[in-house]
Amino acid sequence: MRSNIRAENLEFVLNKVRESVDKFGKKPPLIDLLEQKEGSDFRKLVGTLLSSRTKDETTAKVMSKLFDKVKSPEEMSKLTPQELEKLLYPVGFYKTKAKQLVELAKIIVTKYNSRVPTVFDELVKLPGVGRKTANVFLAEAVGEKVIGVDVHVHRISNRWGLVRTRTNKETEEELHKLVPDKLKNKFNRILVAFGQTVCTPVSPWCSKCLISELCPKIGVDRRR
Repeated sequence: MRSNIRAENLEFVLNKVRESVDKFGKKPPLIDLLEQKEGSDFRKLVGTLLSSRTKDETTAKVMSKLFDKVKSPEEMSKLTPQELEKLLYPVGFYKTKAKQLVELAKIIVTKYNSRVPTVFDELVKLPGVGRKTANVFLAEAVGEKVIGVDVHVHRISNRWGLVRTRTNKETEEELHKLVPDKLKNKFNRILVAFGQTVCTPVSPWCSKCLISELCPKIGVDRRR
């Protein structure tokens, strides 16, 4: 089936996707946390890193617990990994992330005067920060015209037929060329919420999706 989702109607598609998520009635809690205007850049970077391989509900709870006790990179840098582990449990790979975050905080304090760098090449030098984390942070905290590509963005973009790629990096490169600049910094946020609720990996809720008629449903064997 030929895809009717293209760069020229992508703004309409994303608006309908957002509406689909709202009507589904289950907005992922991490989205609210990352959208909080009062949140510091450090909080947003930590939240993005913690969300990797962890359910949003878990990440949201851990972030609330963590930032009740740790308010700044200075405070985090003074913790031992073992102390931080207790605050991060039960996020995925919490022991590894605890070690990474203590080192990350120390680097931010000593090298960047306690301010999170806002340049991609500097961000990806930080422990635990890969391409996706750096791009999501830059889009959310800085408003840069970049797209963070995770499993949801990769899967849905290919399911729509918007791209035909095999890796997240290939998807990032293709989307950067296709997606209009004004949509880039919210593309990840919208598709992650969509992928966690309506357009799930297995048996997506096509009956609740407002763009179902446009979507070729590439690779979908069963749907609800």
